[in-house]
Amino acid sequence: MSARGDARNILVWHVHGSWLDAFVRGGHRYLVPTLPGHGPWGRGRMGRDWPAEVVEVGPRELEDADVDVVVAQNPGEIPLATRWLGRTPGRDVPLVYVEHNTPGGHAPTSRHPMADRDDLTLVHVTHFNRVMWDTGRTRTRVVAHGVVDPGARYRGRLPRSATMINDPVRRWRAVGTDLLPLLASAAPIDVFGMRTGELAHRTDIPPLVTPCGDLPRDRLHDAVAERRLYLHTARWTSLGLSLVEAMLLAMPIVALASTEVAVSVPPEAGAVATDPARMVAAARDYMDDPEAAAEAGRRARTYALAHFALDRFLRDWDDVLDETARQPLLSRR
Repeated sequence: MSARGDARNILVWHVHGSWLDAFVRGGHRYLVPTLPGHGPWGRGRMGRDWPAEVVEVGPRELEDADVDVVVAQNPGEIPLATRWLGRTPGRDVPLVYVEHNTPGGHAPTSRHPMADRDDLTLVHVTHFNRVMWDTGRTRTRVVAHGVVDPGARYRGRLPRSATMINDPVRRWRAVGTDLLPLLASAAPIDVFGMRTGELAHRTDIPPLVTPCGDLPRDRLHDAVAERRLYLHTARWTSLGLSLVEAMLLAMPIVALASTEVAVSVPPEAGAVATDPARMVAAARDYMDDPEAAAEAGRRARTYALAHFALDRFLRDWDDVLDETARQPLLSRR
């Protein structure tokens, strides 16, 4: 059952695995579409260690499925759900749209694809995203991230920095890959994540930056926690769950003060700056003072437990689901 004792059948796609890892622990029944080949519209569980309430469903099974709410994360999922369910989300079944990303293009004037709609609730994962997107009159909420606690695994024995970046070459400046050569002057950097091997083919990435690949979660957390500090370089992405995971691991943080990061890492937990030179200086300090690094890591974990707790996240989501369920559907107006 959910935290409020009112379990629902929720249709939700496997888009962002780390976010869904927290979302599916709310005691509801989660219908996750699966298709042959597990493409973007049907990844299913993908072998994730999720609760039994997470059920893979094919399009034909959805025709007669009891669905209480559709949680979409991509505009294309709405017409797809209409076709698969034989019902229109927002008109015949409650609809929530989750926006994980910062706007692209000219951000302050970016119109959200769900702007000016009265048939859904739009949920942002950070307050920064909400204030940057122009959503018009659409009903909006913020549900800050919640993360499954990996435990305080920090050892910091290796005088190296760790960072987790998916697609560091393709997403180059957005995720701050171009900053790695300068930051490596403080200490070697180990880069974990999908397609990090492409860094080895770049002549502008020095040998001090080592691609470490995409590891299973438990191995990843253990490996990252062996490094002295966690480095976060993203210029323009939503608040990375990898950063929150590093804080929960009890790692000291050195981060670029961009987007929601600027208000998510307190001073006692590390160094957050817009000047990469200050980030280099902070990294050197932690390399020279393991005790200070460990103390900052303990404070980072304390802060993360207070602000990114799974229980709070699930309670907030139950509030959104309850509120959305109370809204009159267009088909009933």
